Amino acid sequence: MTTVSFAQDGPAPLPPTIAWSGKSEALIARPGDPWITPAEAAGFQTTPRYAEVRAWLERLDAASPLITLGTFGRTTEGRDLLYVRASKGGAGKPVVLVQAGIHAGEIDGKDAGLMLLRDIALRGKADLLDTVDLVFVPIYNIDGHEQMSAYNFPHIRGPAEKGRDANARNIDLNRDYGKIDAPETRAMIGLIRSLDPILYIDCHVSEGFDMQYDVTFTYAGWGTYARHRATADWLEGRFGPAVTNALTAAGHIPIKYPSPIDTRQPDKGIRQSPEGPRYSTGYGDFIAMPTVLVENHMLKPYRQRVLGTYVLLEAALRIAATDADRIAAAKAQDRASRPATLMTRWTPAARPIGWIERFKGVGFDTYMSPASGRMEQRWNGKPITFRMPIIGQTPTETVRLPKAWWVPAAQTEVIDRLRVHGIAFETLAAPRTLTLDRVRLVDPKLGQPLEGRYPITADFVHEPTRTEMPAGSVRVPADQPLGLLAAALLEPESQDSFLAWGFFPEMLGAAPNTDAFVLAALGDKLLATDPAVKARFEAKLRAEPAFAADPDARLAWLYAQAGPGHPYPLRYPIAREVE
Repeated sequence: MTTVSFAQDGPAPLPPTIAWSGKSEALIARPGDPWITPAEAAGFQTTPRYAEVRAWLERLDAASPLITLGTFGRTTEGRDLLYVRASKGGAGKPVVLVQAGIHAGEIDGKDAGLMLLRDIALRGKADLLDTVDLVFVPIYNIDGHEQMSAYNFPHIRGPAEKGRDANARNIDLNRDYGKIDAPETRAMIGLIRSLDPILYIDCHVSEGFDMQYDVTFTYAGWGTYARHRATADWLEGRFGPAVTNALTAAGHIPIKYPSPIDTRQPDKGIRQSPEGPRYSTGYGDFIAMPTVLVENHMLKPYRQRVLGTYVLLEAALRIAATDADRIAAAKAQDRASRPATLMTRWTPAARPIGWIERFKGVGFDTYMSPASGRMEQRWNGKPITFRMPIIGQTPTETVRLPKAWWVPAAQTEVIDRLRVHGIAFETLAAPRTLTLDRVRLVDPKLGQPLEGRYPITADFVHEPTRTEMPAGSVRVPADQPLGLLAAALLEPESQDSFLAWGFFPEMLGAAPNTDAFVLAALGDKLLATDPAVKARFEAKLRAEPAFAADPDARLAWLYAQAGPGHPYPLRYPIAREVE
């Protein structure tokens, strides 16, 4: 019989929990153990702060030759970014990279990782390092982690106080992999490039709806919409079954992460969709690095979630060690591929692409909330099952990749980021003239501030233009292992492009003007001597009454037709080489 207990682990009363016990409880150190972790010692009611984590790891480093504590950069506020390398030595061994706390209130991975490191170093699990090394980042978003409060992440059941989602500049590091605005992101990309891990695991906790599953995980697009197929197939065919079996044997209830279409109506379905390189999983997919997102269920007790994460990480190390050669071959296959297109827009499919026949949900009813003034959900902790639809996506826009992209030398912010990502490019030593696809923005709109940027949306007109690229210009070829990542960052239609993030505000500035009497005379001459311009002008007058009634707009339009036009307004500075 299932029993339920009520818990209020934070400022908001949370739904009842379903009683749980499992074999993974044997992983917990006994009280008084000299190597008990801070979370274990606190009965998983609290999680340690940065200084306590660092001190505990320094002690473990001193106690075991298998453990090395190091740093790989500094945070926005100047704290050392820590990593732990667990290794038996040996050059060239493949690496499994695990990070915790990119969203610092979702901190399960930190405390699970400390337990696992202890057991590797001192408690008989050193065999996990026979053929692979573990590199563990205990707290990625350290500045956010140190802003602990009971009111951060109130939907997550424990620990008592949690960190924030974003860093000290309020940038969500799991939206920053592509644009690299945060020093933490720059450091992480550098660590990834130096290690080139065979597996990258990013530990989170979910939002959404109540359900029986406690440990969930996923990959870019569930694999179905992966940009690189071989690594996705390994995740689907090997990683998923291995960790599912281990979690189930340890008493947990795993599933691939069910991202809800509508949390108020869970039976509307869960989504599968492509991902962009702003996310850890999307970034891993674009660079052909097997990447896993762990999403523990928010309403499960902290103790249960930490133990589940431990089991998953141990199973991940074992399958990565067994399959190291297979993973290396999949990475090499994907990096040798040269996709010709990039899907940039999609919409939910009209019909489900699959079903989970007996989804393990939790019942709820609704009540009128005095606070919101509307009907709200009230989860009751009672297990139910129902048929869950899986909603896929239908592509609505796909772009064909050019031979190369041309970046003006003045775009130092973009060139710097290409260099950080490791995207190959060449710098012109002498001018070169060639026909390039130049892009003009139509009806651009600034979005609301997002992740430290003002995003831009627009329609685009592509126009072949004979162009001289001066010395110092940068040519980024598509024919390279990171060609697809380059496309995501440089193609104007891409939702993760530098343009979409608002890197080129100069495009939106108005062109300089001059006196009306000069412009009128120039326009009159142009209409009298250029029949093609006259025809376009008259068509525009007929089609756009507001334009026809605006003398300044008419003169500005004619001025733009009279010569090469101003090079900045509504002109995307990066050109495409298509011939």
